[in-house]
Amino acid sequence: MTTVGGCRYRQAIPLEGGGRLDKDTNFGIRRGFLPQGDRRYMPLQQPTAQQVMIDTISAGPTTVILTGSHTNFAIFLMTHPHLKTNVEHIYIMGGGVRSKNPTGCCPKNATSCTPQQCGDHGNLFTSYSTNPNAEFNIFEDPFSAYQVFHSGIPITLIPLDATNTIPINEEFFNEFQRHQSTYEAQYCFRALKMARDTWFNDQFYTSYFMWDSFTSGVAISSMRNDKNGKFGNDFAQLEYMNVTVITSNKPYAMHDGSNPLFDGRTTHKFGLQKSGVHSGHVQTGITDSFCLVKGSNKGRCEDGYTKEVSSPEAAYIRVATKAKPNMDKYSPLNRKFFKSFLEALNLHENSGRFNIKAQFPFNREALYNPDFIKKQKVGRPVIIDMDMSPGDFVSLIYLLKAPIEVIDLKGILISGNGWSHVASIDIVYDILHMMGRDDIPVGRGNTTALGTPTLGCNYASIIPQGSGGFIDSDTLYGLARSLPRSPRRYTAENSVKHGAPRSTDYPELRQPLAFEVWQSIKEKLDQSEKITILTSGPLTNLANIVLSDRNASSVIEEAFVVGGHIRDENDSKGNVFTVPSNRYAEFNMLLDPLAAKTILESSLDITLIPLVSQRKAASFQSILKALKHVDHTPESSFVHHLMLLLHDLQQKHQLYNHMDMFLGEVLGAVYLVEGLNIKPSLQTKSISIVANSTISTDGQIVVNKENTNSVKVLVDFSRVEYYNRVANSLGKME
Repeated sequence: MTTVGGCRYRQAIPLEGGGRLDKDTNFGIRRGFLPQGDRRYMPLQQPTAQQVMIDTISAGPTTVILTGSHTNFAIFLMTHPHLKTNVEHIYIMGGGVRSKNPTGCCPKNATSCTPQQCGDHGNLFTSYSTNPNAEFNIFEDPFSAYQVFHSGIPITLIPLDATNTIPINEEFFNEFQRHQSTYEAQYCFRALKMARDTWFNDQFYTSYFMWDSFTSGVAISSMRNDKNGKFGNDFAQLEYMNVTVITSNKPYAMHDGSNPLFDGRTTHKFGLQKSGVHSGHVQTGITDSFCLVKGSNKGRCEDGYTKEVSSPEAAYIRVATKAKPNMDKYSPLNRKFFKSFLEALNLHENSGRFNIKAQFPFNREALYNPDFIKKQKVGRPVIIDMDMSPGDFVSLIYLLKAPIEVIDLKGILISGNGWSHVASIDIVYDILHMMGRDDIPVGRGNTTALGTPTLGCNYASIIPQGSGGFIDSDTLYGLARSLPRSPRRYTAENSVKHGAPRSTDYPELRQPLAFEVWQSIKEKLDQSEKITILTSGPLTNLANIVLSDRNASSVIEEAFVVGGHIRDENDSKGNVFTVPSNRYAEFNMLLDPLAAKTILESSLDITLIPLVSQRKAASFQSILKALKHVDHTPESSFVHHLMLLLHDLQQKHQLYNHMDMFLGEVLGAVYLVEGLNIKPSLQTKSISIVANSTISTDGQIVVNKENTNSVKVLVDFSRVEYYNRVANSLGKME
């Protein structure tokens, strides 16, 4: 029901054809290429969920287990109704029918406590004040869930009714800790322990439940017993109920512009009833004011509620109501499934074959730190602030290839609200490891734009979610697994020192924040030193630094800002192709317009590398030709491979029309290093940024002569020099 690129339901979740390099390629300081298997994500070659379902289900009788949103399977049912007869049964983890959420309840005899989710049907801890009825999996796509529930296929629902009765208790945790004889058991226990150790309060054992794994157990037991003619379940009590999925709110048939299935249509989509459970107000977000009840902390919205009803719309389905107890009085485990779970994980018969030494024979858990003590002169201190687009990784490699006498890269800040999800920091660590620079700190920035809700996605939704967007950037278009694996990874490890409720096992591995990296670098500077910053993403991190550190401006010598598009008399357009109404904005500015305004209208010494200049550095033919004529180094080979892949994708599919946009991002790094060598032409302009929360105008840059502050704008440069110097730098063996 939501629009393409929207985030009506996704904001409830707390945030945040490539080939291979030759196996003999050496990375950095004579480190061998680490093969990581042939199976990996490959753009335009990755099978879709729909194709996998078509191939599997058309082959014969199939059981389907759904442990997330129902979008993929609902689309399959609606587009291939003739294959429904091959689906024997659907097992669903999700929803809450008669459930009473046990979390968020006040302790007995408490004098000052406000109950939160206590007694709710649902578990939306991010939105219980507006919707106390929904469960995450159903709330993520309520109408898809409705299609599945009413498909006519036999269904067993394992809702919160049952999963709330099988919390992870301390006895189970301790037994799990004592029984880890397989890789699977060790991996699962470490994941569970990390969840416990990083839990935000001391209520882990009453707030963390068996969800998906319990569903798998119930499904397997039912399938086994049905086959043997027992028709019971070993792990859960089951009963039949009349249930439907509510996708809107009373009063039904209210036309307020929130419901895309009804509003503005002469014919209701899918032939739905105008007074049914789909025709009311649709929750527009987790803070929707329509859902709030004055004087109460419990909302009234029911989007995603798996409600027990008696109307003709009801689906008659089997529902798990309670986890069965363990009848073995000598066992410390109080649930029958706990015992089966630990036995299954520790079975050597079906254990995985993972062996890191066998799979990665060259792998060494070693950190590579360069020795610059003998260098008499070290270049200017630089921090790069990036959002991990393909161009950013090329820029990073280029900066790492620059002589230390010119550039001393002190740190990397990651924007979590740009072209990659923040966990892609792992790729940055791998690039640094490849280049022998494990000494460089990497800081995680915010995942939302300045001035927007922590759980919102006001601007991040303009990034394409699938091909050509997040799915490609997060994997570096399938090439991330071609990089050597760094011992440093993105981690949830934390410590009391940094405000965590408790220290984890390895707090020293904690992922530092962007502001912490900034402070650390600033404190280590000599008195005469200042920092140069290169930004190649949203300006969120830099704005937070300037706003949070009153001395930041005096320490920043210059800021090179890659991004922005200045509206001119030629009426040239911006590059935000996902928002047609915004003709003049550039992505980096629109992803956080308030941050852009904070920085570009500040007193900082800023050099802007705008879209008009980036487009002059965005020729695939030119960069590929230049790389073809330089020596093959690991860096030049990797960049050449990436460029070939992006160019090939651009030619093959319209989803990749914007690939040359990433080429221009490298211009900022090259100008920072080469300066006058690329024969730059600069103009000084006074500008203003539009940041008024209107998506059709936000992020636009206009000339404003009344603004007392100005920026230097790179308007032109020698293209020949630019491409040659990029290629020559990557081709140097040093």
